[in-house]
Amino acid sequence: MALDRNQMARRAAQELRDGFYVNLGIGIPTLVANFVPSGMTVWLQSENGLLGMGPFPTDSEVDADMINAGKQTVTGVPGHSFFSSADSFAMIRGGHIDLAILGAMEVSQEGDLANWMIPGRLVKGMGGAMDLVAGVQRCIVVMEHNNKKGESKIIPKCTLPLTGLRCIDMVITDLCVLAMDKERRRFRLTEVAPGVTAEEVRSRTTAEIIIDRAPTTIAVEAALAAR
Repeated sequence: MALDRNQMARRAAQELRDGFYVNLGIGIPTLVANFVPSGMTVWLQSENGLLGMGPFPTDSEVDADMINAGKQTVTGVPGHSFFSSADSFAMIRGGHIDLAILGAMEVSQEGDLANWMIPGRLVKGMGGAMDLVAGVQRCIVVMEHNNKKGESKIIPKCTLPLTGLRCIDMVITDLCVLAMDKERRRFRLTEVAPGVTAEEVRSRTTAEIIIDRAPTTIAVEAALAAR
């Protein structure tokens, strides 16, 4: 079975480490805030100038002035702080963010990323994507494996305007987890969703990927917010 959005976010949250400073992109990555492991201190940062985001608010917790970079209302953990977007980008460009978890439209087999523009369509803008992929220590993409037409989003070469070159370390999709082999510059299949086979992943991926060992199965539990 394919993972749903919450299950993908929950798997991405397993890449968090205590004390990490983490930037979450819009879309599925924002859900990672709901699945920070209990007892772990992670500082979630937003380009609009917020450090210390918590889970999404309940109806009674909504504060219209407390938003992330995607203009979604959020909560703050104890000790959260606000500052200018200039300071936020200084953190990113200065290499002070340990991990970025982003969405994508396309990822190439070498780890290139396209996630900010589709020519001819009106989009919100690039945001901080280019700064993030250039300035953070590690980048993970969380996205559906195929687009609405059923076409692979993990492809030999990106066709859309690039966000960054050779910048993605891991891809988590509804089908699998792919980890970049930096020597071979190809993604290796390491995990599959329950009921998904390596052969299915290969058939639904146009990029060249490494399948040289039996992938483990992603543990799927009830995707409930850790609150």
